Amino acid sequence: MTNHQHPQTTAQWIDLIANSELPAITSTARMLDKFSNDDKSSLPKLSEAILHDQGLSSCLLKVANNIQHISINKVTTVSRASVVLGIQSVKNICLTAKLVSSLLASKSLDINVYEQLTQLMANSFYAGMLAKMMVPNYSEEIQEEVYLAAMLYRIGESAFWSAGGDVAKKLANYEAKSPQDFNQYCRKEMGTNFSELSKGLAGTWNLSDLLIKALDQPTTRTDEVKVIYFADKLSAIIAKPEGCEEDYHKLLKEIAYIVGISVRQLTVRIEHTREQAEKLLSSYGAEILTERINSLPTAEDFKSLGGDFDTREVVSKDKALLNGFMKLTKLIQNSKDFNEYLQLTLESLALTFAFDRSSFLMLVDDRARVKSRLVVNKNAQDDASKINIDIKHSDNVIARVISTDTAALINDHQEIRWRDLVTEEISEVIGEGAIAFVPVKIGGKAIGVICLQLLSPDQKIETQDFQQICAFIDHLNMCLTMIKYS
Repeated sequence: MTNHQHPQTTAQWIDLIANSELPAITSTARMLDKFSNDDKSSLPKLSEAILHDQGLSSCLLKVANNIQHISINKVTTVSRASVVLGIQSVKNICLTAKLVSSLLASKSLDINVYEQLTQLMANSFYAGMLAKMMVPNYSEEIQEEVYLAAMLYRIGESAFWSAGGDVAKKLANYEAKSPQDFNQYCRKEMGTNFSELSKGLAGTWNLSDLLIKALDQPTTRTDEVKVIYFADKLSAIIAKPEGCEEDYHKLLKEIAYIVGISVRQLTVRIEHTREQAEKLLSSYGAEILTERINSLPTAEDFKSLGGDFDTREVVSKDKALLNGFMKLTKLIQNSKDFNEYLQLTLESLALTFAFDRSSFLMLVDDRARVKSRLVVNKNAQDDASKINIDIKHSDNVIARVISTDTAALINDHQEIRWRDLVTEEISEVIGEGAIAFVPVKIGGKAIGVICLQLLSPDQKIETQDFQQICAFIDHLNMCLTMIKYS
């Protein structure tokens, strides 16, 4: 990679990664895409294509003999392995093998970059295995699709650490003060973010429609998409038990509910999946990753890795909000960029109130629609979710918030007061969670709304929190007005 003129847009990064730094993945993805998912018509041709790649052939046989559900007799030919496993599984094995070998093939990686890459690869592989475990009653085709989407959920970040050169080294060695700080630094140095890279590479390599859906709306669509999101989240917590232990147990309950088993049964299956993952990584020649897949965390793990910090954050919610007020006020002295004020507001609200998603929806198309301009997740990191809603041709809640200059708190969109205002479009955004809309104004004129979401069922936004949020956004509006007319 040429480090003096590194890419500054998502498209430039994708072109560099796909065509210059990781061409083997591009070649394999295109080869696999030629074959339909019909076992009868495509298996013989796919088997023949795999035979031309000695590495893929060897890996396929090793994996086939490591998967427990196949016959006891040892598989010795590619064609037999293909018949036993099925075409979708064979495709996934080939792509996984090429991803592992290509991502780990980068020479002379900085030690901190290597740490980031190998841990993320282990997390991603484990996420794929966990996702497949979470859909035992689905068809094998869906199980394989869920596995692939979960494994590739962070492909943009993995590819960046492998191929990012000096930019990756700079990011890996940056001593961030917080996730928010690191996120801002990444945006500055890369000119894009990991989520956009993942979406771009998924499209370039034509990887998975389910993956695209998962990156767009991680928790508000089908159970399959929720499983992908949950698997990614669980694998990351197992690797590094940060945050609140209560949130971790809540995640286990949500997963157990989707699978239809008890939490205790789920923990047994997770441990079994970990053992399977370690065996399969050996088959892929990636033993280096097995030591990075941990057992389920204990209470002590959360305490030793920052549990006290998170408890302190919860207790000092008022202080955190006050800090946000002060940062907005101080920003007036240094910046007239509206985006900076909006980004700071979203990140402060996400970290203070633990919203799963915080968005600024901007009025566009001559005020006929609102569209996502900035979106962050619970950790104040960029979120790839997109919202685009018509407010001109339907009397929906967002249109009402803007026209009446009144914020809306919706903990149950089935309530009578909301039924006529929550359209199908907005209902899809809300899913099963809670949502709040607060107008953003400059000089008294609305430019959009801030949308704050809790995505899990039964979660509610407290009235007191909502009042504090409205006060904070009123302060944002004052700041935007001041810089507009100063």
